[in-house]
Amino acid sequence: MPGHSLAQRIEGIEEALDLAQGRVDPDALDSVSALLERTRSRRELSAEHTVIGFFGATGSGKSSLFNAVIGSKVATSAARRPTTSTAQAAIWGKTGSEQLLDWLEVENRVFMDGSAEQAAESLNSAEVPKDGGLWQRMKSAVGRAETETRNGGLILLDLPDFDSVEKSNRAIVERMAGYVDVLVWVFDPQKYADAVIHHEFIKPLAEHGAVTMAVLNQSDRLATGEIAGVLDSLQRLLAEDGLTGTMLAAPIAVSARTGDGIDRLRSALGRVAVEKSAAVQRIEADLDTAVDRLLEHDGGGEPVGVTSEAVATLERDLYQSANAPAVVKAAGESYKLHASSHTGWIPTRWLLKMRKDPLKRLNLHREDSGAEITRSSLPPFSPAQRSAVSSAIRHFANDVSDGVGEPWSHSIRTAARTHEEQLPQGLERAISLTDFKAQKKQWWWSVLNVVQWLCLVTMVAGLVWLTALAVAAYFQIVLPDPPTVQGFPLPVPTLLVITGLFAGILVALFGKLIALAGHRIYTRRIAAGIERNITDVAESYVVAPTTEEIRRHSTFRELLGNAR
Repeated sequence: MPGHSLAQRIEGIEEALDLAQGRVDPDALDSVSALLERTRSRRELSAEHTVIGFFGATGSGKSSLFNAVIGSKVATSAARRPTTSTAQAAIWGKTGSEQLLDWLEVENRVFMDGSAEQAAESLNSAEVPKDGGLWQRMKSAVGRAETETRNGGLILLDLPDFDSVEKSNRAIVERMAGYVDVLVWVFDPQKYADAVIHHEFIKPLAEHGAVTMAVLNQSDRLATGEIAGVLDSLQRLLAEDGLTGTMLAAPIAVSARTGDGIDRLRSALGRVAVEKSAAVQRIEADLDTAVDRLLEHDGGGEPVGVTSEAVATLERDLYQSANAPAVVKAAGESYKLHASSHTGWIPTRWLLKMRKDPLKRLNLHREDSGAEITRSSLPPFSPAQRSAVSSAIRHFANDVSDGVGEPWSHSIRTAARTHEEQLPQGLERAISLTDFKAQKKQWWWSVLNVVQWLCLVTMVAGLVWLTALAVAAYFQIVLPDPPTVQGFPLPVPTLLVITGLFAGILVALFGKLIALAGHRIYTRRIAAGIERNITDVAESYVVAPTTEEIRRHSTFRELLGNAR
């Protein structure tokens, strides 16, 4: 992959795997995790060796083909045992191979370095074919003996039949299919179209076409004119399985019995060993498989995301759910009550003391609102309010997750509901932390209050004067007539009483008008303060976790896109 090394790809997939925890199907995560573990292990082992496995069904002649390729009867075939029951390895280049074989869990090992006779002697039962030329060509193809260090090593594996009734044999084959660098599928003319072979083994590994070879063994059982038709049919079946771009442009026909096609297959295996690229290609194919498995759970697209419209709707719904309008109304009533208590007509102010301050009932009347004071007497959220909160979150989550499928759609909705149980308390706190300042005196309250007291003093002065005149008249004490103001028929004491009375009432009415205007300004400020606090709560409790989950999904897709 241009610009991305294997290490970078593996790191990206590992990060994507971590991000997918708790979101993607655990079985898929486990399979990818196991695949990455195999990949890491293979990279730590010999890069000089190419591991090639021979896979085939019962009767395909796989072991005989294995022996024919290496030029020595290493694998025990049908003559002695009905089927191969363990993995058998033929190794060229001992250095570094044993740790690799330990990882492969292959115990039956034959090191082919040296002469064919030495290899046969080490097996006790091995036989050297009379055609020494085959052995010499194999030596040349794989670059053994004095050139093996320069050209690299080779490990050929003969594996049990993958359609074996023995579960242990099948388990070995399934494991090795995930471990070898190159897969050689050995078919025979009778079973090459078997559905078990194609559906259970080849299709799941179709992505590994770049490190796969297809071989039609026992071609000697077919008439010369039939071979091409069978090969075409096999190639068509492999294409239907998705197996394209194989190491061999097309399946090749060989015969382990007659030796036909063996040289071509041996040369192909030798080139693979010398090039030393198969292990890397296998790792790359495995990484592609890991990416594809995770991309099956990427939701199929990008969510709409957190938009300003969705956030505004959420905040508006939470504002209503918290019964904030009622609190704002109570604050406004409290404001008007305190305004009247300072600017109303003084003789009737005592009546206002009989009215309960709405904010005091809610324990929101304090002047020292702060972060450390959060308790209020707001009633607990009712089931209807909690339902409204849940509905607000659900609508928000549905809006922002639109466009992405499962499992990420579910994870985004779940993230939005992370703090749903704590949200009512957070909304109450948002209201409690609002600085109501309902009792804070306004400058015009003080001015009108002074005027009201002057009006009261004027009225009282007039009443005292009139009372003194009445008392004097009662006791027949002669006092001078009270003065009058030119143009007014009434004496000054009476004018004082009337002036003080009506002026006080007019000032009270004027104060009420100003209080109404102040009330509108005050309630807007309180509503804005509650809205700001609810915005903070919505951000902390709902928007932030949702945004983080959407970012997680985006990063997940980006990492996999880079790792492809």
